[in-house]
This record gives sequence, structure tokens and C-alpha cells, in this order.
Amino acid sequence: MTGIIPLAELRTQIDTIDQQILTLLNQRAECAIQVAKTKLAEGETGSFYRPDREAQVLRKIQLSNPGPLPNKTAAHLFREIMSACLALEKPLEVAYLGPEGTFTQQAMYKHFGHAVNANPVATIHEIFQAVESGHCQFGVVPVENSTEGVIAHTLDRFINSPLQICGEVEIRVHHNLLGSMDKLDSITEVYSHQQSLAQCRQWLSTHLPGVLLTAVSSNAEAARLASLHPGKAAIAGSMAAELYELKVLQSHIEDEANNTTRFIVIGQQEPSTTGSDKTSILVSTGNQPGALHTILAPFAEYGISMVHIESRPSRQGLWEYVFFIDIEGHREDVSVAKALAVLQTNVKLLKILGSYPKAVI
Repeated sequence: MTGIIPLAELRTQIDTIDQQILTLLNQRAECAIQVAKTKLAEGETGSFYRPDREAQVLRKIQLSNPGPLPNKTAAHLFREIMSACLALEKPLEVAYLGPEGTFTQQAMYKHFGHAVNANPVATIHEIFQAVESGHCQFGVVPVENSTEGVIAHTLDRFINSPLQICGEVEIRVHHNLLGSMDKLDSITEVYSHQQSLAQCRQWLSTHLPGVLLTAVSSNAEAARLASLHPGKAAIAGSMAAELYELKVLQSHIEDEANNTTRFIVIGQQEPSTTGSDKTSILVSTGNQPGALHTILAPFAEYGISMVHIESRPSRQGLWEYVFFIDIEGHREDVSVAKALAVLQTNVKLLKILGSYPKAVI
């Protein structure tokens, strides 16, 4: 048979390539250590992580990837390489919505890689507190789900927080029914986060009619509780199933196949422009006619696309609202800067929550 390379020869080639990869990885790690020394010599004492720099590197990897590895896989590998190298400079402390096994933890690892010091906390409020106090350099919080809409607690916390949005990450959310039992008819109660219960509403009503549904602080907490009580099940991800040694009784029970949650990274940094960015703002006009037109007009005038808008009660006065808006572009972009300058003169409050790179992978 011609054209077939003997297996022994292929394994020798792989061993040689692996050694070359290991050598190059350690050379990159040495460069990272030197970067840290240079930054310290120049007086830099904060976090060495730069979300704009990492986004540019990952996009460059995807553009120059010749295959056969898919772009997503190549970017994922380089994310982990950068994470490991950054840990040699100065490990990152990142707060996320715990306990272990949540989708927020999954989003954190997708964005930062696994070489971080992960700090699980019980509430979104505590994530903000951990970053505001300096205990953690960054936090990861859910902000929007494609099925159930915005996470109100996250938006409300921004009203009084000095933190900036430094990045975003999206994950496809697949919900599983977990438990220690063998049959669905043994289930007397299902635990999950209220958002997950809502995202699986149709499936639950069809397959578990009349079963008690109980909202808890997170899907991972739901899995933990289900592992302790016979007859109790949980809706959670596969990571939680492994962590709490539960069976996957039914997979992909979400009502919408493309169910996706968007998370944002919060911190003290203001990332520089990368050429593919978003800007998030908070706007209040007070209770006045034509308020929404006042907000939208400058973006139309300067040709800026609005990605999302959401209103929330301001808690400052009866029927007064604040608007959370995501737009295309960076605050340093000329057109965005001009639109924001016009908007500033026409509203009661304008707060820039951050300009940051769009999600890469």
C-alpha cells in the first residue's frame, strides 16, 4: 500500500514535534518572566493582565491559523498558554459566582484560562465587593441570557459601582437533569437557579408535571443539594455532575437549542481600543417626554450601531428610569467620542461602564 507512513515513524515524528513544542513553550514562558521584570522595573505594580492585548493576540491567531485545527481550538490552546505564562508573572485573583461547577466558573475559565486563582463567592453583590476592595483583580458576572433576558442584579449593581467592564465572554448553556436515582418518576423536587428553571420551563412541565421546583443560589448549589437528598434532582451543567458525582438523567433539556448566556468581566482597568470593541453606558434623562429619542439621536447622527438597550428603575424618583446601552466601538473612536459628547449635554446622567474587546471565542 503506497502513501501510508508506518505507525512507528509517525510516532517518532510526534515525539520530536512534542519536544519542539515544549522547548518553544518554555521559551515563551521565559519571555513572560522578563516582561514581568521589565514592568516592575518601570514601576508597574497592578495586574499584568491586559484584556485588549490578549484579544488582539487571539484574533491574530485565528486569522493566521492554516488548519487543520479549527480556529476555536487554536484560540483555546493559546488562551491556556497565555494564562499559564501570565501566572508566572503574577497570578490573577478572579471572583466568580460559586460554588464550584457553575456556568460562571465555566465562563471564567473560558476567558482567563485555568491558571488563575479562582475565588467562588455566593452572590453577584459579593463579586463586585471582592473587586472593589482589591481582594480580586477581576470578577466574572452573568449579564444576559438569550432566552430569559438580562440579569437584573448585575445591572442594578453598576448604578453605584466604580468598576469598569473590561471584557465579555459568551457560552452556550446546555442544561442537564442530574440526580442519584435511576428513573424520572422517583423525583419529588428539582433544584436550580431561577434562570435555569425558566429556561427549562416547557421540558419540566411536559416530563415532570406537578414536581416541586425550588430556586436556589446557583446550579452548582442545586447539584450539591441533590447529591445529599434522595428523590431530589438538579438542573445544572456537566461540570457539576462530575463534581458532585451525579448521574445525567437527561441532557440538553433547555427549551431553546441556542440558549446562550453572556458574561462580563469587571475590574479597575480601561482597555485600549482593539478595532473590534463594544462600549457600555448607563444613561438617565429623568422623567421627561421624548427621553428615549434624546438618547438614541446622537448614535443615529454619527452612524453608531446600538447592540442592546435595557431600562431599569433608577430608585431615585417615582417613574424615573436608567437605560443600560451597548454600542459598537470604543470610547476612543472619533465617532463614538463625538456621540457621547453630544449625549452628555442632553441627559441628566451619563456613566461610561467600559469600552472593551468583543468576545473572541
